[in-house]
Amino acid sequence: MSGRIVIEINPDIKQELYEQLMVNNVSLKSWFLENVESFLKGKQQLTLSLTPPIISKEKVDNERASA
Repeated sequence: MSGRIVIEINPDIKQELYEQLMVNNVSLKSWFLENVESFLKGKQQLTLSLTPPIISKEKVDNERASA
């Protein structure tokens, strides 16, 4: 059995990911393995929100002003 994982992603996202990893002096492999370990240990649980987020009036006003 191979230990390889192959995924296809948007080339722009791939480029941005590699740039950010380079800035942080981290390899894609080490970043991936760290996140996999965290996920599998339950340190990072994904949540599913069934209600819309609460947005403050100030945030809405700021977004409208900048649009």
